[in-house]
Amino acid sequence: MPKFASELDWQRAQHLMQPALIRIIDNIRKQLDVSEWQGSYHTDQLWPEDTSEVQKAEFNALQQQLNATQNVDEADVIEQQLAQLPAPLPIYALELKRGEQMQSVDLWQLCYHACFLNYTPSQPETLVEIDTSLIDPDTGDVDWDSLDEKAKQLIQQVFANLPA
Repeated sequence: MPKFASELDWQRAQHLMQPALIRIIDNIRKQLDVSEWQGSYHTDQLWPEDTSEVQKAEFNALQQQLNATQNVDEADVIEQQLAQLPAPLPIYALELKRGEQMQSVDLWQLCYHACFLNYTPSQPETLVEIDTSLIDPDTGDVDWDSLDEKAKQLIQQVFANLPA
């Protein structure tokens, strides 16, 4: 999980991540259209290291209850119970396959590379720097053209680095 130098950086990242994911997925689609590789998406959960199987089961059961309830008071109680448990981070991966070859690409990591300058996942303690060129300085809105170009370059690099 990236670490931010300030609350403003965290807010900017929140502002950029969904648009980055949209552009990343769209550019993956475009690359898959002209590639020999087949792609599918996979969702998983990454639990904190010290999470027990009992806690995982309790969390999942409470999530199911929360999704099934239509009672606001009951939902509040369930959310309070969930807040007391370790929560998993969602992992979204692109699974690429060509013949017997398979590659997995973490979509969040691609989004981090799109949103941050010089992002290095191997150094999680390093503070990330927001790529402010992706934000229009006059309006504060996402610069979709710049974001699309950066996402396009990232995806082209991913496909260029696949086994021959």
